[in-house]
Amino acid sequence: MQDDDALQRAGRVRLMLFDVDGVLTDGRLWYGPSGEELKVFSVLDGHGLKLLRESGVAVGILSGRKSAAVAARAAELGISEVLQGIDDKRAAFDALLVRAGLSAEAAGYMGDDVVDLAVLRACGFACAPRRAHALVLAHAHYVAQAPAGEGAAREVCDFLLRAQGKLESALARYLA
Repeated sequence: MQDDDALQRAGRVRLMLFDVDGVLTDGRLWYGPSGEELKVFSVLDGHGLKLLRESGVAVGILSGRKSAAVAARAAELGISEVLQGIDDKRAAFDALLVRAGLSAEAAGYMGDDVVDLAVLRACGFACAPRRAHALVLAHAHYVAQAPAGEGAAREVCDFLLRAQGKLESALARYLA
């Protein structure tokens, strides 16, 4: 889903947050034989988050689950704002806005399930992958067509960069 309202909202974003399971991953939980949790991340999504961060939009993770794999992936991508194991995502979102000195209108969030609704309804730019829960889709300003964990976050990053007039410069080094 894309319209002028979504473009305007994306143009105001200075902080973009992402849920993990069902957004940066396909939503399935994998456990190894010793009970260790495994996650699969898309390099497309990762590079999108990196381009967004390098273009001046702060990037963070806001997840209800806690995982060492998420911490490792965030560190690899240079994401310092990693909020995991969060039961009250809205309270964590509000506290992060205060720390960052931003209004909710200047923040975006990508989530996929009803636990994300409080933040999606509060932020200025609400995003979801195409197979998100119906209530989430109803509150999203932008719905990615790519599947979760397979480019949905990258699609949102590119949309944000395009809305802010930064996509061409973010990609210029690859076209030289």
